[in-house]
Amino acid sequence: MRSREELLKEIANTKHWDVIVIGGGASGLGIAVDSVTRGYKTVLLEQLDFAKGTSSRSTKLVHGGVRYLAQGNVDLVKEALYERGLLFRNAPHLVHNQSFIIPNYSWWDSLFYTVGLKLYDFLAGKLSLGKSSRISREYTLRRLTTLKENHLKGGVVYFDGQFDDARLALNLAQTGIEKGATILNYCKVTGLRKGLDGKVNGVEVIDCETRQSYQLKGTVVINATGVFTDEILQMDNVNAKPMVRPSQGIHLVVDRCFLPGDDAVMIPHTSDGRILFLVPWHDKVIIGTTDTLLDSHSIEPKPLDKEVEFILNTANLYLSRPLKKTDVLSVYAGLRPLAAPKNPSAKTKEISRSHKVIVSASNLITITGGKWTTYRRMAQDTLNKAILVGKLPAVKCVTKSLAIHGATPTVDRKNHLYIYGTDVVGIEQLIGSQPWLGEKIHPQLPFLKAEVVWAVKFEMARTVEDVLARRVRMLFLNAKAASESAPFVAKILGDELGKGEAWQAEQLDQFRALAAQYQLH
Repeated sequence: MRSREELLKEIANTKHWDVIVIGGGASGLGIAVDSVTRGYKTVLLEQLDFAKGTSSRSTKLVHGGVRYLAQGNVDLVKEALYERGLLFRNAPHLVHNQSFIIPNYSWWDSLFYTVGLKLYDFLAGKLSLGKSSRISREYTLRRLTTLKENHLKGGVVYFDGQFDDARLALNLAQTGIEKGATILNYCKVTGLRKGLDGKVNGVEVIDCETRQSYQLKGTVVINATGVFTDEILQMDNVNAKPMVRPSQGIHLVVDRCFLPGDDAVMIPHTSDGRILFLVPWHDKVIIGTTDTLLDSHSIEPKPLDKEVEFILNTANLYLSRPLKKTDVLSVYAGLRPLAAPKNPSAKTKEISRSHKVIVSASNLITITGGKWTTYRRMAQDTLNKAILVGKLPAVKCVTKSLAIHGATPTVDRKNHLYIYGTDVVGIEQLIGSQPWLGEKIHPQLPFLKAEVVWAVKFEMARTVEDVLARRVRMLFLNAKAASESAPFVAKILGDELGKGEAWQAEQLDQFRALAAQYQLH
């Protein structure tokens, strides 16, 4: 893995890029990997950390979208199911098969979901993860021991994918760099460069750590900034109309005692017409999500009280053990970059989740919409559009069968280090050379001190938050434990990056303030 210093030298010394990607979330990283593997000279610039925004705050599902099927959006479901199958093949260390049970409290529901999920199975074709089936009341309760029994008729089991979103983002960044791309976090695009013809031909960039500025020239500039899409569009044209409306979704994380088995739960009826999931993840349970249209976006969105109450109240309609605010270990909020609705009163659940590729008059290419499951297809479509408009030589996409960094078919999910895939060997060697690195960072969670060192040395982590939020997922699993672990992480970061005590203290203050937002007080 090339160091940050080496990557910065590349942006300083490269006179011309084929593809400049703005944004280091799912879509931007996917585009960078697709671009470099087609042979284009590629650079990606992310103003914060990879997947800092929406791409680390999902429900952790790689899925076709049962809800979209109910809305009749068969093409979107079919595309997502195909991409789900490819992700299983290309990143088996991060994506695994998860069984879901839909509890049925009426005979009509039982029939409706049985038939609907047979169609879901059919659309998956050869890439199906298993056949859905109807199960009895007794068997449903045996598998979901914390489910309310009153009026329960039975359940329907189906299969979908589950993954670690921020880890996949990081592995995509590593893949891109290994293939020859220049991929940098904490490099903010501050402006677009244009020629005399008004066409975009590069970007202005500032290294957020050193404040060094760079001028990059390129053939194609791609805006893949999610909820920040409009800010880049307005750099291009101050009169650009808003294309994106942020919709907030929050998730609560609780102990496994609320869902002790191996199955996830899909609740198909909520008061706002959405679906609620309860999903086992890293030995905790994620419950979500909401869909709240906002008028503005922020780097660190905050959950609203009404969203927390909605999830607690909805979950408690189905759980025999009452779930209270004090049971919540972490709460996180993310913003979906939905296409700005033509009808301002449109419900967010009715706004299309399909992606769109737009070419501005200046030749700036923008990708909006979509979801993690279809990130690879979004990247393919974006670059194919650049080829179609004559900006790049025609080269075929090769990512359908491209193994992502860390990919290995043999995964021991009993060992929490499985998410590192082939990198497990490196972490074990670190522990072998310094046995104290085999100790836990915090007694309540499995993460090891070696993972902090690994994150800084080999995973481009630059801050305490990078480590505890996105390299190990402690902030998302137990915010209080993450806050308590911050001093050790700050010390390791300081030692590895050559930062003094003042920097470490500042990091500590910043992270503890952030962790407080992930706790319900």
